Order: sequence, then structure tokens, then C-alpha cells
Amino acid sequence: MFTVISPEHFKTIPWKNGQGETIELAINDGGTLADFIWRLSMANVVEDGVFSDFSGYQRSLILIAGKGINLQHDNRKTDQLNNILDVANFDGGCRTVGHLPAGEITDFNIITDKEKCSAVVETLLARQTVELKAADLCFVYSLSGQFQLTSYKNHQIIKAGHLLKLNTLKVGEMTITGQKLIVVYLMLNT
Repeated sequence: MFTVISPEHFKTIPWKNGQGETIELAINDGGTLADFIWRLSMANVVEDGVFSDFSGYQRSLILIAGKGINLQHDNRKTDQLNNILDVANFDGGCRTVGHLPAGEITDFNIITDKEKCSAVVETLLARQTVELKAADLCFVYSLSGQFQLTSYKNHQIIKAGHLLKLNTLKVGEMTITGQKLIVVYLMLNT
């Protein structure tokens, strides 16, 4: 029902545009950088620049370290992520330019194929217990400190920096307790 993916199983790969590297935490079975349904990753952004083109995909980007990033999409809309766990949702096909007003940052990325998958992303800054929602897949990642997964059968403690993967969740089946958490719900279009 659940898997804990430890950091030694994460993969470091080049950005699609070749301008940096990303740490790939998880990708759908058989997925590659050129063709995937969903992908979770983290990246250090050390200078202003254009983001990789992911036409056909939806992106969610979360600030997890640093003092902020501004994302300008197609020279129109700008998302300002100033606080830890701020989230920007945008079309991966937009020409997105990142500007670092106060130095380098680290971000957490969720990228989904628009035709095959959709994502709902929640962030929990303060310590709390929340009931997980129904989803085909659910991932939970803690920035700092362990968190607890509780079901009607038992509970499990997951270390910070590890990725929890849950398959086929039903409403009311499990709760998580923790702080500075990223929760990603994926719904597959079948």
C-alpha cells in the first residue's frame, strides 16, 4: 500500500535545457525525461534564467529553501514565491523566466502530462494532522523533521528528506501528522 523512497534512490539528472541539474525523486514506471506521465523532482536554481520547455505538461513549483523566486510566464503573468512552501502552478509550455531577487533557491517540482494525469498540491507549514484525500497516487515529503502516517491498522514514522508514496487512497483511510510537508495527489486519466 505504501513505499518509502530514501534519498539514496533519488537520481541526479541534467535539466532538459542543460542549464543545471535536478534531483529526480520519483517518475512513473517507464518514464524518461523526454516522455513521462508524472514526475517529482527538486532543483537548485543559482542564477536567473529560462526554465525548461515542458509543452503538454502542467507544472507546480514549490519554494523549499532560499529567499524567493519570481517566475514570469510568457512576459505576462508573474508568480512571486517569497516564503517557504509558496506554490506556483503554470503551463509547462509557457516561456517561464526565473528571477532570484535574493540569491539562490531550491524548489520542489511536480510535472504532469495534461492528457494523462492531474495533480493537486497542498503544503502544511505548521504542525497538524490532516486526513489524506482520495487519489490514484499520493506522495508526502517533509522538509524538516519526521512525520507520521496513521491508518486504522497502525502508524509509521517517516524521516525528513524521504518520499512517502501511497497507492490508491480512499477517503478516510489515512492521516498524516507533521509540519513543513508537501502533499501531492495524482489522479490518472484512464
